[in-house]
Amino acid sequence: MPIASINPATGEKLKEFKPHDDAHIEKTLRLATAAFGKHRREPFPRRALLMTAVASLLEQEKQELARTITLEMGKLFGDSVAEIEKCSRGCRYYAENAERFLEDEPAQTTARRSYVHYEPMGPVLAIMPWNFPFWQVFRFAAPALMAGNVGILKHAANVPQCALAIEQVFCRAGFDEGAFQTLLIEAEQAEKVIVDPRIKAVTLTGSERAGSVVGSVAAREIKKSVLELGGSDPFIVMPSADFGLAVSTAVKARTINTGQSCIAAKRFFVADSIYDKFLDQFVEQMRSLKVGDPFDEMTEIGPLANEHILKGVDDQVQKSIAMGAKVLTGGNRIAGLGFFYEPTVLVDVPRNSPAFREEVFGPVAAVFRVRTAEEAIELANDSTFGLGASAWTNDQIEQELFASELQSGMVFINSMVASDPRLPFGGIKGSGFGRELGAAGIREFMNAKTVWNA
Repeated sequence: MPIASINPATGEKLKEFKPHDDAHIEKTLRLATAAFGKHRREPFPRRALLMTAVASLLEQEKQELARTITLEMGKLFGDSVAEIEKCSRGCRYYAENAERFLEDEPAQTTARRSYVHYEPMGPVLAIMPWNFPFWQVFRFAAPALMAGNVGILKHAANVPQCALAIEQVFCRAGFDEGAFQTLLIEAEQAEKVIVDPRIKAVTLTGSERAGSVVGSVAAREIKKSVLELGGSDPFIVMPSADFGLAVSTAVKARTINTGQSCIAAKRFFVADSIYDKFLDQFVEQMRSLKVGDPFDEMTEIGPLANEHILKGVDDQVQKSIAMGAKVLTGGNRIAGLGFFYEPTVLVDVPRNSPAFREEVFGPVAAVFRVRTAEEAIELANDSTFGLGASAWTNDQIEQELFASELQSGMVFINSMVASDPRLPFGGIKGSGFGRELGAAGIREFMNAKTVWNA
């Protein structure tokens, strides 16, 4: 894909960028190395001051930055503003807590003194996706820079203006030159950066395919990597659930960011005794969603991010229908300008169809009838993914069962799956490894150095 801003609501190309060449990449790596030499020695209060300045800039400029998000990848404008606000909160969280997370940990041994000391690793390459073009970056950058590392961003090809804006925010907040830089490079150029000895680690949020490639290259170079990949999150509803809240949250969980979220609920498993009632209300609410201009306050579903995503979602739906799935609403791309797709509900979905087996990155829900909690768990776990899971029940035994038996990095009871700076975020199986956020996230790119003083 060319590195270009294309408005998903109209298909209009707004701006195209020439990829950075080898000379620019070399300059970036030199600056990052030099910046790390200084930044790693900055005391935590100084880093916190800088990160708080970043948070303030985000808050002050959230309307303008949100407009860039919406123009480049089509997110509803109100959601874009909320994304910038979340980035600000994440920055403040790590400014306030990084020193505590990384303080020396005493250990009781036969030594006079022994402890674990956390040291930053160096320049970290972040390969980030377009669907949350600010938040995905900041949930890496805030902990990494507060820990004393420096960052180099290779963003998705369709959000270059977001990528450059993020670099400018760190620069204007007072971080030293080279502490956080954006590289506008194509996917083929990324491997050259990963293998460079000045890069000490790599983090990627993206598809299974991208994660496999990047993880393989990092492993070959014996470099630490964190991979947050796709998901086909289950949403389970049992008879004791708060029914109305479960239905409305199910719609929100499937259509957040127009369905373009790794933790969006995608497969819905509903207990037999409430299945028909749930399905009627779920379909009605999905059908009534207003699709349109993402800058219109009344719009509930915006465009998909690009033509490729739109075609992929439609192919998955049509293949699932051909294999036996039944459409209750939607099932088609919307004619006209932009990359719009109808909110869609499928039932009678075969287990071997794309709607069950693959991550569908659009407003498409597959709904299944289950007899027991155990059957719901079996179906939910029948996936190559294991990112998040949402289970709705007020039965304490069922709550404990879901928490212990669902194969995922995160289980949310009576709530939709979401990221929170206070909690680790990440998955298992084909959804990747390693964690972002929380204390675990800031320690991913640290050397846990054992110190023994006899």
